[in-house]
Amino acid sequence: MFVDRVQLELQAGKGGDGCVSFRREKYVPYGGPNGGDGGRGGSVILRADLELTTLLDQRYTKHYHARNGQPGMGSDCYGAAAEDLLVRVPVGTLVYDEGTGELLADLDRHGAELVAAKGGKGGRGNIHFKSSTQQAPRKAEAGGPAELRRLRLELRLLADVGVVGVPNAGKSTLVSRVSRARPKIADYPFTTLVPTLGVVSLGESDSFVIADVPGLIEGAHQGAGLGDRFLKHVERCALLVHLVTWLPGDPPEPELLLQRFDAIEREMALFSPGLSRKPRLVAVSKLDITEVRDLLPAVRKLFTKRKKKILAFSAATGEGLDKLVIELGRQLHRVRKASRKQETD
Repeated sequence: MFVDRVQLELQAGKGGDGCVSFRREKYVPYGGPNGGDGGRGGSVILRADLELTTLLDQRYTKHYHARNGQPGMGSDCYGAAAEDLLVRVPVGTLVYDEGTGELLADLDRHGAELVAAKGGKGGRGNIHFKSSTQQAPRKAEAGGPAELRRLRLELRLLADVGVVGVPNAGKSTLVSRVSRARPKIADYPFTTLVPTLGVVSLGESDSFVIADVPGLIEGAHQGAGLGDRFLKHVERCALLVHLVTWLPGDPPEPELLLQRFDAIEREMALFSPGLSRKPRLVAVSKLDITEVRDLLPAVRKLFTKRKKKILAFSAATGEGLDKLVIELGRQLHRVRKASRKQETD
């Protein structure tokens, strides 16, 4: 099950109380205070882990409680600090405060951490309150309070290339042919209900991650067909591949592909203006179908007027796939190079 949004309640541990104690030893006529400090309470820490791809664990375990610190003891013994509670989440998780909506952290790399609920500080024992005017202090501090946080976690998949298009355009089939991902494939719309990630190899030392985004329809930016939940996973992609083709029962008109292309592009722009500025490739799928092959020159002509280059491929026969992957690698290299240049400027 793919889960990309959960609400959690995190309770840190309370700090241990300081101790009030006095030395009672034979042959020591003047015993002083020897109450130790309490231990620190455990914190709740969120850590990004590449091995996870969903927030499923957090859907069934919504409450996390770290242990309290041990109280201080006599004979100058300090209470043990409680272990921190580590909660693993997928890389790409956004952490929001449920009450204010403030973004607290973007765990966008493996090992990134957020101390989501901080453990209470241990209280000081009476050994800290001895002075020249107070030789036998009978006071100690209580342990610090535990922090309680209510958070909302939202997952944004981290992929280099996102494949978008209308339902049944061949997105899942493409991802399954160029990577080892095995999304559900069938000849009816909305087969894919969750995004699927796959790794595409460009050689011995280079590769990229491709994401199959479930089909988009008009009104997707407002939630039609769960489009708003799907579109958010495209926001992190460096490069988009927009698939266009004819569906069963469509009239053989080249203009139809341009209309569908414009409709999906409009939905992405309405959802986030940044999506419309992302570099993209346009590809015609299902080239093994005779009607698609015959209409391809007319489609190229229409998109050329928009200054958009058209690639064509058949996932069924493999025709054009190598050329598509090479072009994706070339474009992605260009995007990465431009991004690194911006970071250094």
